[in-house]
Amino acid sequence: MLDGIRVLEIGQVLSAPFAGAILGDLGAEVLKIERVDGGDDGRTMGQDFRHGDSLTFHIVNRNKKSVALDLKTKAGNADFERLAATADILIHNLRPGAAEALGIDGPSLTGRHPHLIYCAISAFGHIGPMKDRPGYEPLIQAYSGLSSTNGGPDDPPMRLGVAVCDQGTGMWIVIGALAALQQRLRTGRGTIVTASLLETALVWAAQRGDGWINEGKMPPKHRSGHPALVPYEAFDGRDGPFIICCGNDRLFAKLSRELGKPEWAEDDRFATNRGRLNNKTTLIVLMNEILRTQPRATWIERLEGAGVPAAPINTLPEALNEPQARALGILQDVPGEDYRLTGSPLSFDGVRPAIRRAAPRLGAGTMEALAPFRR
Repeated sequence: MLDGIRVLEIGQVLSAPFAGAILGDLGAEVLKIERVDGGDDGRTMGQDFRHGDSLTFHIVNRNKKSVALDLKTKAGNADFERLAATADILIHNLRPGAAEALGIDGPSLTGRHPHLIYCAISAFGHIGPMKDRPGYEPLIQAYSGLSSTNGGPDDPPMRLGVAVCDQGTGMWIVIGALAALQQRLRTGRGTIVTASLLETALVWAAQRGDGWINEGKMPPKHRSGHPALVPYEAFDGRDGPFIICCGNDRLFAKLSRELGKPEWAEDDRFATNRGRLNNKTTLIVLMNEILRTQPRATWIERLEGAGVPAAPINTLPEALNEPQARALGILQDVPGEDYRLTGSPLSFDGVRPAIRRAAPRLGAGTMEALAPFRR
């Protein structure tokens, strides 16, 4: 899809490397610019998985070539400028002030290379009193209020179990870069694209944040439920938890029949979603009394047969072993290696982009990348 597009990534750990991996999955040539001494800190973020590098590094650095440069030296900086002249997109998540110190900040670099789409990721944003502060995933989740929305009504604030801010920011940067590529087709010029973990967190929390801004209140926390839909949460079958999602009154009427309570669909307390919101506690107690009488597999089979969305609450091993997950073929073998990784979530004409190469050894692509300039 992106054959012929060259990306330079000066990425550390997760957000920028994740963005580079997405573009690499889509077919771009991604040159990962790393420090000569040690490279990306992500290489040691965890125990040695393969070749001295962590599993996290292997996950987000597939389909790339590593180019080791010392950007603080005249020679390293000159080599970087040569590569920038041939690149379409640059992505970095350097600490605040580092790009300016190296002379590769957005205005400077795009001034020298007007065609370049320059993508900068920060923790708190490119403007404002905290723009020069570094930050990490749990810090941003806490500062943004995102962690305060997680868990149940009596739970303390807690971090979401995955790096939604880091990886989400990487996704936004990719979206911005692709939009900028389209603009460049019309104008012939690149642009500067910025995104931050804080902005991503605020967008993820927008349903609740915008509710507070416009209605002056925060919806109650629901451990597995939804602030605006009932029933839309986890229940316990006789042998384990599962989830039921009734997104409208028609589905609730079907659910009521399967529970042996068709009269609920005519009951003023439950017939409409707004009625169910006002009488949620009563309804959930009644449902739990019924649902605990049968194994969850029995309920899921019945509800699915009636067209009511329901699913077991799986562990990750259970989820990866589900026939549907296996049918998707999202786990891919890594060429030349003895392990598998989760591939791109996208397919084009029914075909998922393949993992073409494993994460690179530090500096393994330096000679190849710089060869055209050495002749």
